[in-house]
Amino acid sequence: MVWSRLRRGRTAAPRLPLPGPCWRRRHTLRTERLLLYTPETRLDLTAAVAAGSDPAAQRWLAWNDERVIADAGVREGLLRLRPGDAETMRASRLFTNLLNRPYEPDPDEAVLLIGVRADTGTYAGVVMMHPGTGEIDGWTAPEARGLGLGTEMFRAAVVLGHAHLGLPTVLAGLEPANTACARALAKAGFVAAEGPPRHTHPNGSEVDARWLRHTVTAPLTRCPGAAPLPA
Repeated sequence: MVWSRLRRGRTAAPRLPLPGPCWRRRHTLRTERLLLYTPETRLDLTAAVAAGSDPAAQRWLAWNDERVIADAGVREGLLRLRPGDAETMRASRLFTNLLNRPYEPDPDEAVLLIGVRADTGTYAGVVMMHPGTGEIDGWTAPEARGLGLGTEMFRAAVVLGHAHLGLPTVLAGLEPANTACARALAKAGFVAAEGPPRHTHPNGSEVDARWLRHTVTAPLTRCPGAAPLPA
């Protein structure tokens, strides 16, 4: 994937990363206010984790402790970075080390897209999809919440599933009490679906589950970034 910068002339608009076309398990999508792309570096990946490591997000995500970035200062530092601006990306030795380590998508793991805000150039959140099941997961960074960006991320997940991976149905599971997530999914076109009544989080906690789906009947497409179909 070739990277350059979006040139904005003399305006004060932030520079954004400009990924190339989808290829070799890498994807790029645009929504009205977000650029979403497969992480290029370990710094992208660490920022994705930081976006969901705060206590409010962990109320619903419930990761294992070793995955969570517990230090609030580190989380905030990562989420202040602008991946289209080389100066901010080299803000510390740790960040530079992560920036110099490329991220290679694993064909056996979920397809991961990290979102960057077009207005600030900062990390906005993450959406991921499991190609085998069509299930999605996602979260927004603290400063990106309450702005409707979660809906845009779920709409991007729909496009990723139907138009990039060739999946007829995209599924989302959530706790019934997570009304904000449910509203965002409904605005993205998801409707009620059948599914297991209980869900076990990564940390082992078990909760009630509600399932939603997005299905299309139009012809499906697969982009060059989609993994080969099983023989």
